[in-house]
Amino acid sequence: MEMKRIVVLSGAGISAESGVRTFRDNNGLWNNYRIEEVASPQAWLNNMDLVLEFYNQRRKQLYEVEPNPAHYALVDLEQHFDVQIITQNVDDLHERAGSSNVLHLHGELKKVRSTVDPDLVCELDGWELKKGDQCEKGSQLRPHIVWFGEAVPEIIPAAELSVSADIFIVIGTSLLVYPAAGLIHYVAEGAPKYLIDPNASDSFSVSNLKVIKEKAGTSVPVLVQNLINAR
Repeated sequence: MEMKRIVVLSGAGISAESGVRTFRDNNGLWNNYRIEEVASPQAWLNNMDLVLEFYNQRRKQLYEVEPNPAHYALVDLEQHFDVQIITQNVDDLHERAGSSNVLHLHGELKKVRSTVDPDLVCELDGWELKKGDQCEKGSQLRPHIVWFGEAVPEIIPAAELSVSADIFIVIGTSLLVYPAAGLIHYVAEGAPKYLIDPNASDSFSVSNLKVIKEKAGTSVPVLVQNLINAR
């Protein structure tokens, strides 16, 4: 018998429980700079040093945190279902927990890419990217992150995964950030859908949606166990 496919959309809330700082909850500020001032193509042109420092600090912090019970519960789910994770997060906590199939919508913090060839992506050794660090084509390396104002190339494969879901689970995102927030509308009407977020709204007009206003670390393991038991 073919395994049912569970597609998970994860957001900042699941990482926040591991201690990863989120800036949407902090009035969108980092050291009194608006996030757009350190995470946009214009910011890179205006003040490369500032942008590099912002991502170096994010990377450094990532080495100090660990996956939490929600991440590990999704790994357990793989023993019984075809689990595909779409994440808005740029950390690698899903991979470190052991998840096999992770699609990063907004890029990956531990990777860098060429400024002349966007397909030239590599792992950064350590947490620090400096001005003068170049790709093999001789151009400055930049964070492998989708910045404000840039296209989200992985949104098409993410939409295709969402269409294929037998069950769809949203964790740690309030479904307000587009284009990711629109993915739930690609899921089949009859497919069960779960939204786990303490700040979730009750006003979503989505069929078969169960809203769980709790933290991921406690409610994801419970939901996973229930799904495994109900197979």
